Amino acid sequence: MKTKAVRMYGTRDLRLEEFELPKIKDDEILVKVMSDSICMSTYKLVEQGKKHKRAPQNIDTNPIIVGHEFAGVIVEVGEKWKDQFRPGMKFAQQPALNYKGSLASPGYSYEFFGGACTYCVIPHEVMELGCLMPYEGESFFEASLGEPMSCIIGGYHGNYHTNKRNHDLTGGTKEGGDIIILGGCGPMGLGAVSYGIQFENKPKRVVVTDIDDARIARAREVIPEAKAAEHGVELLYVNTAAMKDPIQELIDITGGKGYDDVFVYIPNRSVAEMGDKLLAFDGCLNFFAGPTDKEFSAEMNLYNVHYTSAHILGTTGGNNDDLIEANRLAAQGKIEPAVMVTHVGGIDSIADATLNLPKIPGGKKLTYTQFDMPLTAIEDFGKLGETDPLFKKLDEACSRNRGLWNAEAEKILFEHFGVEV
Repeated sequence: MKTKAVRMYGTRDLRLEEFELPKIKDDEILVKVMSDSICMSTYKLVEQGKKHKRAPQNIDTNPIIVGHEFAGVIVEVGEKWKDQFRPGMKFAQQPALNYKGSLASPGYSYEFFGGACTYCVIPHEVMELGCLMPYEGESFFEASLGEPMSCIIGGYHGNYHTNKRNHDLTGGTKEGGDIIILGGCGPMGLGAVSYGIQFENKPKRVVVTDIDDARIARAREVIPEAKAAEHGVELLYVNTAAMKDPIQELIDITGGKGYDDVFVYIPNRSVAEMGDKLLAFDGCLNFFAGPTDKEFSAEMNLYNVHYTSAHILGTTGGNNDDLIEANRLAAQGKIEPAVMVTHVGGIDSIADATLNLPKIPGGKKLTYTQFDMPLTAIEDFGKLGETDPLFKKLDEACSRNRGLWNAEAEKILFEHFGVEV
């Protein structure tokens, strides 16, 4: 079967090509990819090329398919897996494989397995690890966004707290505590807000910082303070650039206590150091943002580590349970992965969008791989809809949903381009 895919041959060398997939083996599965959201990790991959720890050294002759936040429909099932999977099933997948210690992952390491394509072959290790999962949700895009949401959920579960009675640790953010998400009005930060206001370890308060009024305004629009209040959580958005003394003013919000859980969502030294200074007694700082600089560092107060039980960790990726939780909560409508999405495009937009990802404003870039379509900001749908009936329909669908991408809009695209599900 032929597939069309975006393949990486080397540093900043992405090509949209059509080629033949090998016939699947008895322990493999052929899938039709429907949606693939673009991750900043893929940008880091194409910037580093062969230097990336997950990239094979022969990509110049055996290019890999990029993209790892994808979902779709199973087309053909190898004999070994016919008791678990069947053609026509929707799927989600967990790209963090760690198979027998290998760093190989879809979107980084495989010739015929990745998200930026029309069809791909899922190798045996994915099923053996339980990383191919049936998906029951209505829309494909939420399953694509299940992977970044699983990273967020993994961050919440990865935090921990101690006590002075014994050496037992309590996992997760502190129940009834104060959470601050530094640099939290970007796509991942908004996902963290959506999850945090209804996490089982429900906080008393979530404070979200940014230095851009426009990003804060959009955050308030897609996750209003009133929505958090429905869950019994106080939600505050603050612009630290407008504060005379950000650290003191942020601590004052907690009544002088500081924050039990600090999430650093941008790889910035001053922001990380601010997070350290905001910690309460037994506070946990999660350096969630992944820097590209291998020498990235910041000063931490080790006096507080010793005397006030401050602790620092970093989480990256999520596990199978995190992805299952993400997909379940999205299907139930309890979290809204759509808050992350600001642009939508087709397979022909992936290479350029990936190469220029830091330069494109907004949040997540969501792509559909079964058709061509320019990468388009959701906020531009209305203007485009004045002359284009497709964008008029998309704008109306999003306007009915607080300006967010949604299942109705996805169906409109599939119908317009004649995509069979």
